[in-house]
Amino acid sequence: MLRALAAVAIALLLPSLAAAQAAAAAAHDYRDTNFDYFVSGDPQRPRAAHTETLLALMGGGGSVDSAFRALARAAGHGHLVILRAVSDDSFDPDDGNYGRQFMNEWGPVASAETLTFHNRNASSDPRVLAVLARADGIFLAGGDQANYIHYWKGTPVQAALNAHVRAHRPIGGSSAGLAVLGHYSYTALDGGSLESKTALPDPFNAGVTLEGDFLHLPYLANVITDSHFSQRSRLGRLIVFVARLNAARGDAGMLGLGIDERTALLVDAAGRGTLAPGSAGSAWAVRAPAASVLTPGTPLGLEGVEVQQLGPASSVQLPGGAVRAPLSVSHASIRAGVAHADALLDARMLRLVVPPDET
Repeated sequence: MLRALAAVAIALLLPSLAAAQAAAAAAHDYRDTNFDYFVSGDPQRPRAAHTETLLALMGGGGSVDSAFRALARAAGHGHLVILRAVSDDSFDPDDGNYGRQFMNEWGPVASAETLTFHNRNASSDPRVLAVLARADGIFLAGGDQANYIHYWKGTPVQAALNAHVRAHRPIGGSSAGLAVLGHYSYTALDGGSLESKTALPDPFNAGVTLEGDFLHLPYLANVITDSHFSQRSRLGRLIVFVARLNAARGDAGMLGLGIDERTALLVDAAGRGTLAPGSAGSAWAVRAPAASVLTPGTPLGLEGVEVQQLGPASSVQLPGGAVRAPLSVSHASIRAGVAHADALLDARMLRLVVPPDET
């Protein structure tokens, strides 16, 4: 009798054990021809009961732990998805590190899955789209933003990212990931990284590659972002981006947001942006009137650029861009491609030498 009951019990347990084993077997790292997949935690757990709109705008050059924790909280401690892209078929086992940190340091979260894209084909893969469909929060890692544009624009991945934010779920990005979060973005499609010293003398230089129809995030409709801002003296090129986009739009409504390294600007569900606790630097809000000289092959002419520096006590209200309690307010003019500004802005305007080991 006991043997019979045991046999029945085992028979009843087998399907659930098989299902558990199948789920465990499914949740493992693997390589595909078109993408790499890394996973921490259990993607089969239920989705978060509640998520919130949050934009985590990170300047690169190192992590701001509080920004990642905010991303996990806004995702309801559910399923995080980290996206990367490379231009070849190389494999880096460290690509899963963000996922492990979400699980061990920034969570708790139910799971953290990482997708490293190797080409555009991955953007139509059902497995990739299934991962994005169950994401409670998404983070775009650094690298080369040209890969994001090449691989995702006009594909189901672009549609999935926009659907994600429409569903009031959080999204963040660092460095190259930050670059594509604004409605307008600098794409680096020429294969380089544009320097301010190149942009100011010719705002229509082939390296000034701008995109205006990729991601459509709440509160960033009039925004173009830039990363590594003070450290790589990118104010000059951001002024050029703003001037070019103002001219294309026929207004002066563009807002440039520069984010320093190891710094994050967190934009909440009401559109209020503040620096994440522990940020090492500042965020910079850049506005400009119509340029007086803006023609191909001619140095930029532009008077009255306003730059507001956001510190720990500051906030910016998006999409309008009004800054409360700025740490500083400065002005600059560009005459024949040469910047005229105070010492604070001058140090951030352009650099003459690029470190040979900079990535």
